Amino acid sequence: MGRRRGVMSDRLKEELAKELGFYDVVQKEGWGGIRARDAGNMVKRAIELAEQQLANQNR
Repeated sequence: MGRRRGVMSDRLKEELAKELGFYDVVQKEGWGGIRARDAGNMVKRAIELAEQQLANQNR
């Protein structure tokens, strides 16, 4: 079974990593170096941003 293609753009992932404070790890070790908790927080934040965008579109 192959890896699934990511839904988030690299730019968005980088911005979220900076916002959440672990971008230095990404720079040093790549995305495989981040903790599962950090990855989960990144997904959670991306969902929050998407929900905000949808709410603003429906106004």
